[in-house]
Amino acid sequence: MNGGRQRVAVIGGGFAGLAAGVTLADAGCDVTLLESRPQLGGRAYSFRDQATGMTVDNGQHAMMGCYTHTLAFLERIGAASRLFRQDNLRVTLVDPLRGTGTIDCPPMPGPLHATAGVLRYRLLRPAERLRALIGGVALLAMRRRRDPRLAQATVDQLLTTLGQSANARQSFWNPIAVATCNESPERAAAAPFAEVMALAFFGSRADSQFVFSRVGLSELYTDLARQAIEARGGRVELHAAVERIETRDARIAALALRDGRRLEVDACVSAVPPASLLGFAGPLAAELGLDALAAIESSPIVSVHLWFDRSLLDEPFVGLVGRATHWLFDRGRIAGQPHCMSAVISAGRELVEHDSAEITRAVVDDLQACVPGAREARLEHAVVVKEKRATMSTTPASERLRPRATTRIANLFLAGDWTATGLPPTIESAVRSAGQAAALAAAWVRGH
Repeated sequence: MNGGRQRVAVIGGGFAGLAAGVTLADAGCDVTLLESRPQLGGRAYSFRDQATGMTVDNGQHAMMGCYTHTLAFLERIGAASRLFRQDNLRVTLVDPLRGTGTIDCPPMPGPLHATAGVLRYRLLRPAERLRALIGGVALLAMRRRRDPRLAQATVDQLLTTLGQSANARQSFWNPIAVATCNESPERAAAAPFAEVMALAFFGSRADSQFVFSRVGLSELYTDLARQAIEARGGRVELHAAVERIETRDARIAALALRDGRRLEVDACVSAVPPASLLGFAGPLAAELGLDALAAIESSPIVSVHLWFDRSLLDEPFVGLVGRATHWLFDRGRIAGQPHCMSAVISAGRELVEHDSAEITRAVVDDLQACVPGAREARLEHAVVVKEKRATMSTTPASERLRPRATTRIANLFLAGDWTATGLPPTIESAVRSAGQAAALAAAWVRGH
């Protein structure tokens, strides 16, 4: 090992990679972060729309107060002032036939606030509201005792077991499941869904608050994280794709880059999706015990950014019940972009292969069916963003394949929203994994 600071490479410049890089730099490591693309941000980035000049995210990413690792990371790099946070949990859902229902939680200690919000939610009948609360308590009990059924069941199977009616599933549980797991309830694994419900909706009042970025995602964290790494003597390199890893004595010795360079390292944190990891691991994947990652499926997210001649929502965001479009976000209220709305279709397998015009028409149809005044509004511009491999598919089978941070190579550690964090593949999962992987890497180099 070199006689100076320990050299730790971080592969990947998304939330996980940047959070790992900042943590390692804070720990005194000599960090080199390698990103293959020309910009940082991974699967949570923003770009400038040429027609409007506005900054557009690749998809609207909502956070919550229970994202403790993410919020701490953003605080550490100086980004906390760029966030918008609810005072109390408030979620409005719209049914095209029955109108709106709002889970409007009063300023009470948790979980009493959520209890009060659910009891006033008009899209559920009174008996269904009570049954939802009983089901939530039963879910928490299953999680607490580590009920093995959570590891085997889908969300839909779990909710059926908990006695939730078809209407309760469609109007209350499913919107949460689809948004957090990016998978249909019939496919989504029950265990990470239970974890989200416990942390976000049955935790403290602050944990349940929704948090949004007031600025584009790239502006929120990428430059500030890069500055934090570089201020501590680290380096962040773009257009730096890893071709393969080189090992010696069952440890990573160096990274070979596609541009012909060779970077010697004392430890490495891989913070890229499974396909990318398998690509540069090559024949070592089996030795690392990672060849099974090829069986992890992905799930898409389709986002549509719409500019109308007027504002259409009375809330920062609303959910649509029983429609292809799951959520609508008013970018004017969230980020000061007048008359701009972002629509999100999670697990949008049915639409992701359609052309942009067809997708836009489907979203506008949903909007006109659910939002008063939308039929009179004039659509002036639309941008469709397809993330075909937005996240892993959180099925029970995929859950069993998610790896831990450690590998069979002692100085290689894994981070990413798809690793075994216990959470669905969210930003919080990515940042939580980064903290663990970075801590293990820092401890390893200190001890060797």
